[in-house]
Amino acid sequence: MLKIRLQRVGRKNDASFRVVVIESQRGPKAGSALEILGFYDPKKDIVEIKGDRATYWMSVGAQVSATVHNLLISKSIIKGKKINVLPKKSPIKKESSKTSEQSTKGQGNEVPKETPKVEEAVEEINSTEEQIKNEAKKEEPKEEIKKVSETEKSPTTATEQKKK
Repeated sequence: MLKIRLQRVGRKNDASFRVVVIESQRGPKAGSALEILGFYDPKKDIVEIKGDRATYWMSVGAQVSATVHNLLISKSIIKGKKINVLPKKSPIKKESSKTSEQSTKGQGNEVPKETPKVEEAVEEINSTEEQIKNEAKKEEPKEEIKKVSETEKSPTTATEQKKK
């Protein structure tokens, strides 16, 4: 099966790519491409692709890689939507309305809303605390006054009381 994909040709830390038609089983750095369709320099943002040859190879049955597909769309050689080329491990996450509201306000002292399970647990704890308080009010313990005899008092307190 044929693929239209990028082939890296740049120096170390200075990437540039060729757009090539190559057999899909061949490695990305294999030198034997069927045809070189153009090049892509991401640092200078230069893209040159032979549009007529790319459409020919696609009509013959060559599959296009996601990045080359996006380049062809940006050069308006083909029409369609761009493809997400991020790895599948970390897809683009849409912000929920809650997080977007927090990010627009930008205040750190707001408490984020908890998940429903956490909210249920908090409500349960609050209800049990209220029940405990109500029971405590009903059963108010009577204070026991402890009478201390004079013998139990320290000798200084007994003498002080006699003086008074």
